[in-house]
Amino acid sequence: MAGRAAELGADPGRIVLGGKSAGGGLAAALALLVRDRGGPVPAGQLLLSPMLDDRDRTFSTRQLAGHDTWDRTSNATAWRAVLGEHYGAADLPPYAAPARATDLAGLPPAYVEVGSAETFRDEAVAYADAIWRAGGDAELHVWSGACHGFDTYAPKAAVSRDARDARLRWLRRVLRS
Repeated sequence: MAGRAAELGADPGRIVLGGKSAGGGLAAALALLVRDRGGPVPAGQLLLSPMLDDRDRTFSTRQLAGHDTWDRTSNATAWRAVLGEHYGAADLPPYAAPARATDLAGLPPAYVEVGSAETFRDEAVAYADAIWRAGGDAELHVWSGACHGFDTYAPKAAVSRDARDARLRWLRRVLRS
């Protein structure tokens, strides 16, 4: 897209990589890949309840097993479908599971959002923390009482409206700079 920005009528400096759930994991992986290959630098990464870690080791994966709309069983099934025989492999590259990245320096600013009552809570928090530790910029929102996909299931709920407002404020700030 950045290479064809003029043709598309887009500003190559205002591209944000974004996604929700597995799409959030893909957006994070793409940010790593673009950084490592010296591609065009996105303005930001919008990661909504991102699926980042195939290892199933966080407290939230155990705590919410059988309770979240996307629980430990769903998560393991999805990772097995995506990774096949590489599921859980020690040498899995971060482009397949971004939580495997050991260096998050040089990434574009990130907006990381997750519910407090969802399987991905701890891996999303850890990812934002790793960005900060690498000297990067991350805005983290953990929405109290929210499950995976909360804003899709209850779009008119106060927490869903607040989440959308926070995302839009972040996008405006990132796209203005």
